[in-house]
Amino acid sequence: MTGHDGDTERTFEALPPAHGRGFAQTWWGQAWLRALEDAALDSGQVKTGRRIARAGAVGAVSVRPGRITAVVQDRDRTAHRADVLLAELSAEQWDRLLDMAVERAGHVAALLDREMPPHLVEDAASEGIELLPGLGDLEPECGCGAWDHCGHTAALCYQVARLLDQDPFVLLLMRGRGEHALLEDLQDRSAAPVEEAPEPEGVDAAEAYAAGDILPPLPATAELPEKPGSPPSLDTEAPPGPGVDPVAVRHLAARTAVEAHRLLAEALRRPSERPAAVPGLTAAQDAVRLAVDAPDPALTERLADGSGRDPQSLADATHAWRLGGAEALAVLEEEWAPSGDTLARARAALDSAWDEDERPSLRAEGNRWTVVGAPAQVRLGRDGRWWPYRRERERWVLAGPAALDPATALSSAELSSAEPQR
Repeated sequence: MTGHDGDTERTFEALPPAHGRGFAQTWWGQAWLRALEDAALDSGQVKTGRRIARAGAVGAVSVRPGRITAVVQDRDRTAHRADVLLAELSAEQWDRLLDMAVERAGHVAALLDREMPPHLVEDAASEGIELLPGLGDLEPECGCGAWDHCGHTAALCYQVARLLDQDPFVLLLMRGRGEHALLEDLQDRSAAPVEEAPEPEGVDAAEAYAAGDILPPLPATAELPEKPGSPPSLDTEAPPGPGVDPVAVRHLAARTAVEAHRLLAEALRRPSERPAAVPGLTAAQDAVRLAVDAPDPALTERLADGSGRDPQSLADATHAWRLGGAEALAVLEEEWAPSGDTLARARAALDSAWDEDERPSLRAEGNRWTVVGAPAQVRLGRDGRWWPYRRERERWVLAGPAALDPATALSSAELSSAEPQR
């Protein structure tokens, strides 16, 4: 950002090209793009806008209440001023919104961490206040003369999605309030009424300070270990009790240490960096988690039998777990039929991910799209992400982590298919 005019305008420098990455990583950035993609009458213009934005042809973006503006260049270097309008909230709506935000301290804390708390959006919607744009809320104006979204206004929306990922206050400014004014208002509403201070209790501060040198210093805060610790050895002269398998107990202790290290690492991260909460695992899923790095073939065989898998399917499952945890495992083992809405979005993503002459021929089965005549496939997860797969010895194997768009996932699958099989 180069600066702001008071608190009512912010100007962001032009962003570099976005090769090999999606435009929205956060849920609110993706909601912004859905408002564009669902409302545009010409999906080809949306595709053109994404290509322009990916090439870095969107200039500095100016954000003001009710409007975003940028100069966008075509391939032939012709420049057009593009504007997208979004209705501001009324003073009465802002009052209700800020009162709700103050009632939940987590709302304010999340905003300060540059996050858009889902509960704030939901609470506002229940009161008839829409923070995120919906169908038809993003109104285009462009110097090229187009009456609907053109490639220039679509490119501006894609670029703003990247800005929203970094700072949700950009959206709040579009809705009518700048960051500084908003935070001051929240602080005023949060301030408790001044009351007469009660008589102090406890030790006089001067006395406590004078006695401080006789107290030991506080210990330094422990740092996160580089790796999980090793469990104590179970090798003793005493035989194990009935039904106790020392190898299994040792492995369970080691996996517990790994899980404890992961939980501690997550707790030390900023809230905005923490992954979404993982629901409870089934017994079959937990068997896969325990089979990761299992030290004994007999133990692996027991986990395969207990989870209803053969050794090969368990090996594929643990490979998926290493790449994406429970979500990757579900995509590996569960085939599902997308609903009409989800299927339409998936097909639109597939159609717009390639130019007409570059689009591969795909055969669809449920949530799986296979490249005709090639050992490559992409699978759609229930969270909207795409997972790359490659054909290996008559079975499909996960080829890499998930991507937000099918073209990136398919590229990973094709690159993996060209490598030696494991």
